[in-house]
Amino acid sequence: MRKFELCVIGSGPAGQKAAIQAAKLGRSVCVVEQREVLGGVAINTGTIPSKALREAILDFGGRTTVAPSIADFSAAKNTMARSGSFASLMQACQKVIKSEIDLVRDHFASNGIHTAIGRGQFRDPKTIDVVGAHATEELQADNVLIAVGTQPTSPKSVPFDRETVMTSDDLLELMTLPRSMIVVGGGVIGTEYASMLAALGVRVTLIEGRDRLLDFIDKEITEALQYHLRQAGVTLRLGEKVVKIDKRELDPKAPRPAGHTGHVVVATLESGKTLTADSLLYCVGRQGCTDGLNLAAAGVSADSRGRITVNKNYQTSVPHIYAAGDVIGFPALASTSMEQGRLAACHMFGNRSDNFDNLLPYGIYSIPEISIVGWTEEKLTADAIPYEAGIAYYKETARGQLLGDDIGMLKMLIHQESKTVLGVHIIGTNATELVHIGQCAIAFKATADYFVNTVFNYPTLAECYKIAALNGLNKLGNV
Repeated sequence: MRKFELCVIGSGPAGQKAAIQAAKLGRSVCVVEQREVLGGVAINTGTIPSKALREAILDFGGRTTVAPSIADFSAAKNTMARSGSFASLMQACQKVIKSEIDLVRDHFASNGIHTAIGRGQFRDPKTIDVVGAHATEELQADNVLIAVGTQPTSPKSVPFDRETVMTSDDLLELMTLPRSMIVVGGGVIGTEYASMLAALGVRVTLIEGRDRLLDFIDKEITEALQYHLRQAGVTLRLGEKVVKIDKRELDPKAPRPAGHTGHVVVATLESGKTLTADSLLYCVGRQGCTDGLNLAAAGVSADSRGRITVNKNYQTSVPHIYAAGDVIGFPALASTSMEQGRLAACHMFGNRSDNFDNLLPYGIYSIPEISIVGWTEEKLTADAIPYEAGIAYYKETARGQLLGDDIGMLKMLIHQESKTVLGVHIIGTNATELVHIGQCAIAFKATADYFVNTVFNYPTLAECYKIAALNGLNKLGNV
């Protein structure tokens, strides 16, 4: 039996950073991974494949720099996509995925981290059995971090077949694109894939039970995204709920397009309406991958969605057993999972570490992309905090003109009295990169005057910060 000071179950973002942080502190570490390859969901079926697909789609549309119109695809390209080029796009993504897997493996090796391939399950609070294909390895650890991530929710009432009715994992394995698709769920995953598929010419209907997409995002930004999705041909069914999904076989004698599965999907809505499409993508929630861990033997429990409750230090009800990443719930982002894993490792080994958990940036890799940090207008209004909004449009900058992005926008929320920056909300090219300037400004309590008086490279999109600051201060009568 091998003994370690830390055993990490799962090699996704949280597990990686926890393992490396502990190793940097001189601790003996083992990572248990069920897959034959490292990286977890983020690298193999989630974040990296979907973002790699997004970039491939943008290149396929004739744009190697990124973002303007998402409807600018010719009929010829749409036909190519449906007739097999989608598989080619996914194949192009494999190089990125392989590079990321190699990078994780190299980091583990250079830090002396042991890896055990197999399904990890508790025998008792400090003993882990790693059940492999041919043998079981027994490990003991002073501390354990559960970082097993999540998988798409797959209700038994939905007739999944991985081709006509599918989850987001199944979508990445399609060989050809359908002509039409219903996307159920307007959260991050559903919205991202709806915009990507529309860019490839698929007729997409996106159904969301709430009255807007991404309700944790600034309302004005969400409204802009909804407008651009409609411009791209996406039909939005907001405030609607799916109550039944049926798969029906077409008449075998009826003509059908090449590559058609021979089935259609019918979604019945709570309002009584029915929608029909060649395929359906189900993106309503994710389930923690905790079923096979035998948590009861460790004295830990999970809720009905497989999520584990932790305290502010990421400890479960058993103090030496920690959990981090998507398995503990919102915000369930790769970026936040990495930080949670690192902080958990620091705490378990008594290493003080500061963090800015109130300044988490959110990145939505739709087309166009979105990113926000800090307060929203709705939250400021609810909390009676006086503010003004400064707006800058990409088309007001030379860089925006060079990129051809005439839809991009940056909003800066400014405190009316102190002039400090309270929030930054962006839609458009490189939003997820650009937001970090605002993140830094909020962390160091910078005022809008800083952006007015500083110099930005020209031409850059970062100039939007100066324009937004000037716009906001002008409204306040200070410039």
